[in-house]
Amino acid sequence: MPKRLWEPSKSTVEKAPNRLQVSHEQPGVMGLPHWHAQLEVNFVIRGTVDYRMHGYMLHLERGALALFWGGLPHQVVDTSADPEYIAFHLPLMNFFRLRLPSAIQQAVIHGATLIGGAADEGDFFSFPRWSTYMRSGDPARVDHAVEELLLRIERMPFEAFRVADASGARDGWDGRSGPASFGRLRHICDFIAENFRQDIAVADIADSADLHPKYAMSIFRRSTGMTLNEYVNLLRLSYAQAMLINDDSANVLRVAMESGFGSLSAFNKLFRKVAGKSPSDFRREYRPRRFLAADEGAHRPASLS
Repeated sequence: MPKRLWEPSKSTVEKAPNRLQVSHEQPGVMGLPHWHAQLEVNFVIRGTVDYRMHGYMLHLERGALALFWGGLPHQVVDTSADPEYIAFHLPLMNFFRLRLPSAIQQAVIHGATLIGGAADEGDFFSFPRWSTYMRSGDPARVDHAVEELLLRIERMPFEAFRVADASGARDGWDGRSGPASFGRLRHICDFIAENFRQDIAVADIADSADLHPKYAMSIFRRSTGMTLNEYVNLLRLSYAQAMLINDDSANVLRVAMESGFGSLSAFNKLFRKVAGKSPSDFRREYRPRRFLAADEGAHRPASLS
């Protein structure tokens, strides 16, 4: 089976930060990195998947379970000949619910990947079932699957595990674990996800959770390692990324305005900081890869479901 090329025009995670999304398929090799404002969980059912992460490479084999923050650029750069994986994209509020050692949580939000140890044969039954439940449209099944997935992630520190980042992979981690208080953080994330394309201030975000602005900024940064403004801009950049890929009729100024940026200069500066290139260069590099992926897609079998 030929290796699949990722089709950026069919990706929807960049525009929907508050939506749970699941992909159960042959992973596609990506021509360029992308990013999104969700927590990503990968489980490899068959074959291997190689990622270029934020400053390091990541190799995942059959049975690998990996958790990383999608807000930093990441890219599938290679796969084996016939791979299969499940990728769960979880809204950020789920991150606050995880009872993981605080050191691991902070490492993940800053670009590290949490990787499970030896393959658990039970995972080969559980992950496909969770994928089916999450895509069922039945709220009860969706909630049940999310709860079980979060519990599976929380179990990772009880077994052999690794944390990989730009400094290299290392076994184990010290740190206290405990549930984060996520009620008000959930209100904050929900409000931002619904309004990030508007002109919103920290005071507006804090009001949505009935908090003082300084306290809202404090608990958000303590929980995520990001400021409120950084998170708002991440969602805007993710939305702009999708527009640059999919809407050839929108010039860069329109992309900036519709994504929620108040000025073109601010958009260009922040986009270059994340992507390492200007929005115009990003679009030019993605366009030929998009058409190539579409052409390849006409000759490959349908994704698994």
